[in-house]
Amino acid sequence: MQPKKGDKILDIGSGLGWTTALLCQIAGNEGLVIGVERIDELVKIGQNNLSKFNFGKNCFIQNAAPSIGMPGEKFDKILVSASAEHFPDELLNQLQVGGTLVIPVKNSILKFEKISDAIIQKNEYPGFVFVPLVTNS
Repeated sequence: MQPKKGDKILDIGSGLGWTTALLCQIAGNEGLVIGVERIDELVKIGQNNLSKFNFGKNCFIQNAAPSIGMPGEKFDKILVSASAEHFPDELLNQLQVGGTLVIPVKNSILKFEKISDAIIQKNEYPGFVFVPLVTNS
């Protein structure tokens, strides 16, 4: 995914918050990292874990919306940490031009790079197993 300082990053399926914390460290005070999680208890635990690091207001975990991601927002990087049965196309609408999206789909990790609004580069890396992504849509 190659996150960097100043990136606006969405961490879908933030769980206990450890990947969110790593992304916050990389993005720094100039960036913004939002973790979203569907399980209420994990949101509390993840936010508590983040609070140990003094990241400030630019790094947090919140309850996931019924739709995947954060429709209407744009991100430089999107990381999904659970396997989707099918690629959720709506995530590409949430990716900035020049941005990168990494998501497991079935038993592969897919990496999308948004070259322009019309051109998306896709790479597939097979041979992985993840917990399933649960969506309400």
